[in-house]
Amino acid sequence: ATTADGYNPYRITRDGIEWEVPEPDNPWANIGYWSDHQIIYLQKLLEFAEQANPGSLASLWNRPVFSYANVPYRLRPYPQMLADWYNTIDFDAAADQSIQSAVSAMGTDARLVRGDDGAVLHVTMVEKLLVLLLAKLTNWVPEGGIWMNTQRPEWNDANNALVGKGLSVVTAAYLRRFVVFWREQLAGAEADTFSVNAAVAGLLEQVQTILADTLHRLQTGFSDADRRAVMNALGTAATAYRATIYRNGPPAEQTAISGGALRDFLALAQAHIEHTLRANLRPDKLAHSYNILRLDNHSAAVEHLYPMLEGQVAVLSSGLLTPDEAVELLKNLRRSSLYRPDQHSYVLYPNRKLPGFLHKNNVTTEQVAGSELVQALAAANDPRLLVRDQAGVYHFNGAFRNAGDAAQTLDELAREPAYAEQVAAEREFILNLFEETFNHRSFTGRSGTFFAFEGLGSIYWHMVSKLLLAVYECYAAALNDKAPSPVTEALARAYFDIRQGLGFNKSPAAYGAFPTDPYSHTPAGSGARQPGMTGQVKEEILTRWAELGITVSQGALQFNPTLLRPDDFLCTPGQFTAINAAGRKETVALPAGSLAFTLCQTPVIYSRGSTPQIEIIFADGREQIIAGRRLDAATSRHIFDRDGYIRQVRVMVSV
Repeated sequence: ATTADGYNPYRITRDGIEWEVPEPDNPWANIGYWSDHQIIYLQKLLEFAEQANPGSLASLWNRPVFSYANVPYRLRPYPQMLADWYNTIDFDAAADQSIQSAVSAMGTDARLVRGDDGAVLHVTMVEKLLVLLLAKLTNWVPEGGIWMNTQRPEWNDANNALVGKGLSVVTAAYLRRFVVFWREQLAGAEADTFSVNAAVAGLLEQVQTILADTLHRLQTGFSDADRRAVMNALGTAATAYRATIYRNGPPAEQTAISGGALRDFLALAQAHIEHTLRANLRPDKLAHSYNILRLDNHSAAVEHLYPMLEGQVAVLSSGLLTPDEAVELLKNLRRSSLYRPDQHSYVLYPNRKLPGFLHKNNVTTEQVAGSELVQALAAANDPRLLVRDQAGVYHFNGAFRNAGDAAQTLDELAREPAYAEQVAAEREFILNLFEETFNHRSFTGRSGTFFAFEGLGSIYWHMVSKLLLAVYECYAAALNDKAPSPVTEALARAYFDIRQGLGFNKSPAAYGAFPTDPYSHTPAGSGARQPGMTGQVKEEILTRWAELGITVSQGALQFNPTLLRPDDFLCTPGQFTAINAAGRKETVALPAGSLAFTLCQTPVIYSRGSTPQIEIIFADGREQIIAGRRLDAATSRHIFDRDGYIRQVRVMVSV
């Protein structure tokens, strides 16, 4: 559902795609694109698809069966983004009205990009994935991350003040996983040419040239001037591409890209991404999550923020770290200010004491001692810029919201003969003093000022469950790569330590709510708050499958529960009741030392034993015993299809 400029619509419902529309009378209305989720959740979907249906992605590379969402947003040209990075998207009201009118005639397909004949335009999967990747890379800031310039923050809108000035290391980490996976798929692809439209091919060529020309900087590092030059080149290329598609839509002309050229481009992108991720590993072995972009005339500097849990999750999930590095990060995370002992879990950001009201907006006499403008205003008792209190301390006008208000006041003073000369000489000094006083550049939003709703000292349980899943992924990769046992055991211990902090392991008094109910967050000094079916549930389902050892590879089910523990099994005989593939309730007797669950509505019973084996019980009463832990793809497909061919699966596991 991505747009031709590489972003997701706001929402997809049974009524088609949606986007936000400006509401002049609603101060809370806004437009913009959220950017980060589209990478990692698409990536996991691609991974699952390839595991369950090997070869299915390759069969789609060159098939023109994908469409573009026709969201009537127009990202501004790069120079305009630099001039006002908080307002970077124009809403095309005429296009919006035209689309809505067409919906009444042809249905929700009218919200998709259509060709000159009025039919929905279809493109290949390679083109769609390239557009997504290029949208991120044309906002690339070397050693900083991905420039967040689409009027919306990343996943965590408590960091909403980072929009425009923020750089996402989080999305850069997920982009690495995306690129590595795509390279692996293309390595075995039969097709050696891929079809994309001419505009995408042109943008690809420009981005590849820019990255290739700066490849040597990965050895020496980027200066602020180098970084700005890369930004300028990428921004100019993106502007030209968007101008083409906004004016005429994606061109019908197709260009063939060789598999070798695409593989070379992905390898180049991976090298740049990994350099930036390595540059964002902190001295304490944790990872930065977001950075601040500071622009001057010909330079782009990167400033780091405090550590956040989100960055640790992203870099663990990226696949960048070796198993030893993952263990080191997790040990340091446990010792860091992100750990909250009373809940045996992790906060989104370190808790800290905020300055009181009387400690804010204070400018000392020494700071303005050399300012003729400030002295002239004070002598005239003019409070428009700064006022001086009885103790001699200066304060900026309390009505100022930001540096824009201070600049506007300087403009007013510059038009007055009494102050014009001083304003001309001291404008930059005053604006720098304003920033030094308030440090708005590092303001993140709610995350730096609130104490609940994802604020300071607050646990966000969805992020903790994401951490749990990321640690499992590191553990599984270490097992697959035959890492030394002490390393895999350390990752397993870290996994269970994080798991122990989740609500279902706690008493109601400790959790602050019913332990098995999902809650959004736990603020500092209180129990769980804001009940609801949060994303936490999703990751915890995935991690439970992981503990049960359920994996799919090359379309075949495997049962290898290396994380199950003896106390997961029944101590005494019991019963298991479930709805089977035929839709009927079925009760299975369970002996002591077993556990049961359903997989695609097929009952699966685990029993402890020394020799791994699988027993298949078919619907017609036949039984088959398979040595080992793996089913073949054909048998697995019957389970996936819920066709009732297999009635039950019994697995002997060594735990």
